[in-house]
Amino acid sequence: MSSETIDIADLKRRMQGAISVLKQELSGLRTGRASASLLEPIQVEAYGSHMPLSQVASVNVPEPRLLSVQVWDRGMVSAVEKAIRDSNLGLNPQTEGQVLRVRIPELTQERRQELVKVAHKYAEAARVSIRHVRRDGLDTLKKAEKDGEMSSDELSRMSDQVQKATDQSIVEVDQVLSTKEKEILAV
Repeated sequence: MSSETIDIADLKRRMQGAISVLKQELSGLRTGRASASLLEPIQVEAYGSHMPLSQVASVNVPEPRLLSVQVWDRGMVSAVEKAIRDSNLGLNPQTEGQVLRVRIPELTQERRQELVKVAHKYAEAARVSIRHVRRDGLDTLKKAEKDGEMSSDELSRMSDQVQKATDQSIVEVDQVLSTKEKEILAV
């Protein structure tokens, strides 16, 4: 019985993992404001391998529409600049010594709508992931009942707990999506 309660806690932890992945993906989506997390997914060709931008430079936000990228190694400035240009974020860095200034252009209404669609895709992927966790949990419970480890009443009660955890997680995904959508559409 206590092992099954731990199983519910594990399911909730896995569902929260899906939500944290969603938040991380959404933080990379551009809004009208500058954010250091915007450049996190960028990989730089450095020292013969691909490295995250955060391992070769530091990113600051001196103004609401400007990012400042301080490259630590002078020889890496052009590689960092190329990585930012090639990142499909629509950014054009300007080099000033070892510092790259990246202006965040104003988003058009059409681009905002595209970003909202991308955010919806990320949210749907999180919902699917949460449903997979629910399915795994219910399969485990059904197997335990079949093996005689729990009664059908216990199965019903535990299944309700799994469904409640799933519903709470889906509501949280919807709230995160709604917040990001408002942020993207704000002019």
